[in-house]
Amino acid sequence: MDWLRLPEPRKNIALAFNDLPTAKSWLAAQPQAQPMHMLAAVALQVEAIEAATLSPPLVLELLRLLRAAALPAQAVVESRYLRKALPMLDDDEHCFEVAQRLWLRLGSAYLRIAAHFPAAEKCLPLHRAAGAFRMAEYCHFLAARECPRQLDQFLFAVLAEAHACDQLHRPLLDPDFPHLGEANIAGHLAWAFMLRLIDPYRLSVAQLAVANRAISRWRELTDFQMGQADGPKRHAVDLAPLFGEVLPDGVPRWLEVRKVAHKITQRIKALQDGESPESLKLGRELSPAACIRLLRALEVSLKVHARPQATEVGEIELAFGAEHAFAVITGQMLQGGGGLNAGSATFAHQRMAMFGFDRVSNLPTAVKKLNVPGENWLLVDGKVIRPADRGGARRQSPCLIATVSLGVPRLGTMVGLQSVDGGALAADLIWYDENVEAGRLANLPQDWHLPAIPVFLLHDGENCTLIAPAVAPIRLKARLALEGSSIVEVLPTEVLERGVDFVRYAVDKP
Repeated sequence: MDWLRLPEPRKNIALAFNDLPTAKSWLAAQPQAQPMHMLAAVALQVEAIEAATLSPPLVLELLRLLRAAALPAQAVVESRYLRKALPMLDDDEHCFEVAQRLWLRLGSAYLRIAAHFPAAEKCLPLHRAAGAFRMAEYCHFLAARECPRQLDQFLFAVLAEAHACDQLHRPLLDPDFPHLGEANIAGHLAWAFMLRLIDPYRLSVAQLAVANRAISRWRELTDFQMGQADGPKRHAVDLAPLFGEVLPDGVPRWLEVRKVAHKITQRIKALQDGESPESLKLGRELSPAACIRLLRALEVSLKVHARPQATEVGEIELAFGAEHAFAVITGQMLQGGGGLNAGSATFAHQRMAMFGFDRVSNLPTAVKKLNVPGENWLLVDGKVIRPADRGGARRQSPCLIATVSLGVPRLGTMVGLQSVDGGALAADLIWYDENVEAGRLANLPQDWHLPAIPVFLLHDGENCTLIAPAVAPIRLKARLALEGSSIVEVLPTEVLERGVDFVRYAVDKP
């Protein structure tokens, strides 16, 4: 594979041991209660092993020992970079970098040493390399950090090598991951590629956990193919775009996922029939309705489709959070205690009688009266970018946003937020197409700590949904009184969407 460029190990790292007994002694001397120290020290020694001239069998034994010692520390450190607000604080950023580097170096070491074994003995190092590169990518997904193309290409390198030596489907136990049973290389690679295909940055922490768990169980229902097979029952996804360049000859290009799609359909039907996510081995993180929405999103992600090319470029000013969105939509700052002035219920009903719908917020003059705090982001290739030198508050997604486009206020969400090279932030924007009406919750509990809570009604003909801050005291099947909107009461019936700072509900109107 003359196209493969593994990262070169540094030559100036002293190897702390030269056999298994001295490696065990070195590990015993490390501070076990300091997970960051353990991960950093193990990663350095993996790199030292790569640069040393040890026998291939000994290298495998040493890597096995170091990987097993690092896993408990990895489990502790993971919470330090798990979907923190971006840009991450320096200490949290360092935790991510150390964890990611450990798995990258392990994958590199295993793939490098695989070349020194005959074809029949390559399964073990290639199996461990596939798992390590998958874990390195998962660190990026957890931290909402852009995954480098290089990691995808390393996965393709394992695929090419395992395919060439006919080791893709050989089952192998991994004592460090006993819950996976007898897993094969193809399964680990399919797991990694499917996670990439579903755009994990758009998923919440809970959604990512459920998706990762489901895909891990279905990983070996897939099949790698050199060409796209014909037939109505075929359902293959083209992996070549993940490589980023022209896919080299001899590398399987298509991933057949028909059986995975069938599993998704079965799970959706079972959830609709009343089975719990836990009984279907999807975990406890999501409700049945939320699991159904996630599974449908996964189903769409695994279909062959071209992403539409965006033509809009320039700058966009974004207001973040429900309170600032309320000001953008209404042209009024959220009031505490008294009425909403032009946004009051009386004025809302008068506008309904005169215009047929309460859309005074559509008037350009309604927004220009206020200086709503916002941030200027760049529109580039269908994404929004906040360059590192612009500064701004730390952000998480999915989050509620608002803007004014051609004089018309718009409400939407920012999704898929991630850090990219150089410290910039990148994300996607999704705008609600429904008619948006702003109001606030009425009859708040006497001990409630906020003077006013903004809400947004999204009207689609006779149908209506409600968006409220995540902290709002709202319970399903409990009626809500509203102020400043054309509807004075709604009954939340189901959670449709959940972000870091908002919840969208299906509601019944009186």
